[in-house]
Amino acid sequence: MTATDGPGHSRFVGLARGLGDAIPDPTVRVDRRRTITPGVLAERLTVRSTATTPVHLDVRVEVAGDLVNLEHTKAGRAPLPHAEPTAELSSGVGVLRWGDGTVAVIAGAPGATPDAGRSALTWTLTVEPGTSVDLDLTVQVSDHGAVVTAAGPRPTWQRPEVTADDRRLPALVAQSLDDLESLRMTTAASPGDTFLAAGIPWFFTLFGRDSLWAARMLLPLGTDLALGTLRTLSARQGTGTDPVTEEEPGKILHELRRGVFDDGQGLRLPPIYYGTVDATALWVCLLHDAWRWGLPARDVEPLLPALVAALDWIGTAAKAGHGFLSYVDHNGTGLANQAWKDAGDAVRFTDGRLADAPLALAEVQGYAYEAALSGAALLDAFGLPGGERWRTFADGLADRFRARFWVTDQQGPYPAIALDRSGRPVDAVASNMGHLLATGILDTAETAAVAARLAAPDMSDAFGLRTMSSRSGGFGPLRYHCGAVWPHDTAIAVTGLARTGHPEAAARLVEGILAAAPAFDYRLPELWGGDARTDTRAPVPYPAACRPQAWAAASAIALTTALIGLEPDVPAGRLLLRPGGPSPVGALAVAGLTIAGERLDVTIDSGGRIESVSAPVGLTVEGYAASQAA
Repeated sequence: MTATDGPGHSRFVGLARGLGDAIPDPTVRVDRRRTITPGVLAERLTVRSTATTPVHLDVRVEVAGDLVNLEHTKAGRAPLPHAEPTAELSSGVGVLRWGDGTVAVIAGAPGATPDAGRSALTWTLTVEPGTSVDLDLTVQVSDHGAVVTAAGPRPTWQRPEVTADDRRLPALVAQSLDDLESLRMTTAASPGDTFLAAGIPWFFTLFGRDSLWAARMLLPLGTDLALGTLRTLSARQGTGTDPVTEEEPGKILHELRRGVFDDGQGLRLPPIYYGTVDATALWVCLLHDAWRWGLPARDVEPLLPALVAALDWIGTAAKAGHGFLSYVDHNGTGLANQAWKDAGDAVRFTDGRLADAPLALAEVQGYAYEAALSGAALLDAFGLPGGERWRTFADGLADRFRARFWVTDQQGPYPAIALDRSGRPVDAVASNMGHLLATGILDTAETAAVAARLAAPDMSDAFGLRTMSSRSGGFGPLRYHCGAVWPHDTAIAVTGLARTGHPEAAARLVEGILAAAPAFDYRLPELWGGDARTDTRAPVPYPAACRPQAWAAASAIALTTALIGLEPDVPAGRLLLRPGGPSPVGALAVAGLTIAGERLDVTIDSGGRIESVSAPVGLTVEGYAASQAA
């Protein structure tokens, strides 16, 4: 039996066959309780006996490691032999040591005999009838070359209490918060600023886009994580032009690693890599949203120079892309696709053909539009020039998007996934359009068209939102970005659908995620198969998905926020609550959200009417009276 017991805690139970009484029932078992804290694995092994005579046994734990980095494993390279340890017995403690000059590992076990040749620690025991013996093992790891490290012992957010008629939602929120606690990191250079690593095991470091989206989804729990993420990324904001790293002035990085990432198949990324077209706009949007959630002016003001630089990068990139933000891998050794769908085959025409770069993705234009308006609002609020410039930019971008991206098929109009090298719309029906809904770049009729597309069975009859329509060429339920379901992608679409008045479509997607969650013990992975729910009783796991993964776990909070229709504007003294009609989870109560550093509690009934609100003093709650009247 294996089970988690909160963040960093696991329990394992094993049965020792062949020991104890000679009967069918086991009479000797070994319980293991493991605790992980930064740099330390501690495990207590408890040997329990219900035998009628004393049990004599050796307990041997093999402890070894090859010290290779995850990039080596992810690239599919051959495993290396484990590092040879040295052994010693010191004051009754068996010790194994090994390292490579940068990483050092020490395994210690009181009362055990070390054996370097077998990388083992062995206890010799006698367990009397009806008793147990505790054994302790500690493994300490130090890494002097790390660029990222563990954050402080406590999360930088408040943990809400969620109750609902549908018990899957509270279970999902609880497990997700445990997972997020385990993903908190900081950099060695700025240990006070916490961000979320993208995911375990493959992306356990700072990723601009992933960390930004996760922090944005978690704003209802407080603004500290957002502030740490914004500061960490602004400290590494581009200042020069480097074609190798893809750094450009004002640009926000894609990922940070301790060394070069080389997958052995042509992808070779430098330790600090800026190959992302969307992180810069998302940084601006997070700063704006954190301010709206109550991030104090004293924390916003030091980030305003980075805001100006980020907006300038957006303007420069749009000018270089003939009015749109686009990307191309200039070196041939970076990412071919430089937005969240970064697989090499992610951008396709509806007949399955791959699109040629440079590519201008639909959702990236939406992010840029939102960032321009968000940046303008911040510039105005803090007395800086440029607000009108960015509002004009946003208007022009929306006009160009409307003229160039919209296409039509037998089901009607919809935004293409991208424009290709020649400016042709790449017309696969894909989930990218869902990201447009909350940005404001679409008008009412366009929003309705997108909502209808997302709610159609070819996109929504899976366990969440498919990344690509099952009718499109190139679709496959286990294609990374061409048919699989990503919970964060679904949550972004749900947020947009809820805000724009399409609760039925939002509810359909929420139900898909909740139906998937029990199959993963409520620890949502990065993605899963896009099979129809009528074809499989549970989602098909994606073989190499990160689990836990930051924006997958943060999606639980985003879905909850969307269900209660929460939209704050602390600088204006307003809090909008707009549930979208009958709730897909029945009655819902969320206690202990955080806005402007104060507590917020909200309860809605199964019909989506607000029953009670406890909000910070000084905020006018809008939507409550209308809900009561309804």
